[in-house]
Amino acid sequence: MNTRIRLAAALLIAAATSATMAQDAANLHLRGLAATCANCHGTDGRTTDGSAIPSLVGMPKSYMIMQIKAFKDGSRPATVMHQLSKGFTDQQIDSIATYFAATKR
Repeated sequence: MNTRIRLAAALLIAAATSATMAQDAANLHLRGLAATCANCHGTDGRTTDGSAIPSLVGMPKSYMIMQIKAFKDGSRPATVMHQLSKGFTDQQIDSIATYFAATKR
């Protein structure tokens, strides 16, 4: 009986650890995806004061999705965003917009 309890406890710990590791990996992937914006939009999407490039932090998700898709389909002119946005899937665009909308200014 004692062995069964230990085995059950070990399985629960392993399951919890696995779920935590999966969540950590998903968060790391999302942060890496959002970091692709850092070259122009600053670390964590925060540009410096007075920059012509907008900060992304706190930007409404729906607005960001609309703008990235406009760059992607060419309806909004850009210097490099039209090229960069074509490399993102709709799911990646949604993830990036979710990340920056949830990040506090």
